[in-house]
Parts: sequence; C-alpha cells; structure tokens
Amino acid sequence: MDELIQQITSRTGISEDQARQAVEMAMSFAKSKLPEPIASQLDGFMGGGGGAPTDLMGQMGNLGNMFGSNQ
Repeated sequence: MDELIQQITSRTGISEDQARQAVEMAMSFAKSKLPEPIASQLDGFMGGGGGAPTDLMGQMGNLGNMFGSNQ
C-alpha cells in the first residue's frame, strides 16, 4: 500500500496523509463491492503479500476493469 500512496503523492502533489486516506477509502469501497473470498484477500495483497509493485499497478488496473473502467 505504501507504494501506491507514494505514487499518488508524487503524481498529484497531495500530502501523504491525504493519499493514505484516499487509498483507505478506495480499499473500503472495493471490499464492500467484491465477493467475500476476494475482499478478504485484498488487505494481504495491498500489504505486500501480492507480489512486486509493478504487479500491484497491473492488478489495480484489472480491478478497475472489473468495475467497468476503460483505462
């Protein structure tokens, strides 16, 4: 999660605390929309259990595709 917070901070110029709040809010929202087996794994994935940081960005893109994002 720290890698994502750092990316948000550097790309948007917002403070680390604001970026952390945004990530936590997005995580909470995503977990409320995902099936329980997937939602329960999200914290472990974001905490570093899911692979390299490049995998994290790819997986977040895949998550966006699940919700209909075109990016």
